[in-house]
Amino acid sequence: MPSLCWKHHTLIQALMSRGPLNEQDFHSIFTGVTGKNPGTHQQLFNDYLLKINKELSFVQMELRACRNQYDGSVFYGVVNNVADEQSKLGTRYTVPQIAFYKGIIEAIAHDALSNGCISNIDALNIRLENQVPTGAGSHSQAPSSHVPPAFKNFSMSQKEKTLEELVRDQWLCLTPDGNIGLGLRSFLDLRSWFRGNDIPACEVCNEAGVKADPCQNEGCTVRIHHYCLKRKFSRTKGEKVCPGCSTPWPLPAFKTEAVEEEEADANGTTQSQPPLGPSSRKRTRTSRGGDSGTLNISSQPPVPTSDVKRATRSSARLR
Repeated sequence: MPSLCWKHHTLIQALMSRGPLNEQDFHSIFTGVTGKNPGTHQQLFNDYLLKINKELSFVQMELRACRNQYDGSVFYGVVNNVADEQSKLGTRYTVPQIAFYKGIIEAIAHDALSNGCISNIDALNIRLENQVPTGAGSHSQAPSSHVPPAFKNFSMSQKEKTLEELVRDQWLCLTPDGNIGLGLRSFLDLRSWFRGNDIPACEVCNEAGVKADPCQNEGCTVRIHHYCLKRKFSRTKGEKVCPGCSTPWPLPAFKTEAVEEEEADANGTTQSQPPLGPSSRKRTRTSRGGDSGTLNISSQPPVPTSDVKRATRSSARLR
């Protein structure tokens, strides 16, 4: 297999040194190193990404595109595809901080209303002892005798500092109304974790509906992202109903121009997606350890508290 040239290296290094980049910035870098615009040379862009991912697969990493579910924007990043002990050696996050992050992610992902966020107070009140696996599963509260001292002594001020660090490093974000939501890196890294934890998928794009509009019927689990609603219902004549239970689906008024522009963006994104990983329709495929390896939030036995400097290659390389 031919080795990557300096142009491929530049694209990889740009993402690993700067962290996730929005579509416009990544396209600008691609244009700068190749002299070609992805908008008019889509096949060339796809070929570059496919070749990069063939090489990255040997180190179990992937250059991936994903959407920010809060605004529908597309961004790119390099992620680690597995969760293993070796992948946790490159971060400054401690074991209690990782457990705190996991608790926040679970609270956001399992929100029945799909708000995609929790309040700052709810985040600070996350109990770390609930993250200690027991015989009944990782969601069960462990007996106090089994809770590591580092978890018990994780103070409120430490939680506040950890929240600030997670937001700064793009694992979490602050929503416009001041709540805590998922950051860009979480959307990139946790794709397999969402699927493995039965987070309902968007009916349109089949990605996890973390921030999505739920069906009005409480017995129905259908969720649709706001940006997917425009593509699905804006040009549909007649009554707009849930595709799962046919309950009427209330919609805001869509502007035709905005819809056409969004559909064009979506089509362009779809064309650039295939080389970036598994098809969104193939939900049964999972990585050997899951994409959650970055902060080790999969349901694994807790790391001994003496090993406080743990996490993953991707968190170290993406920083």
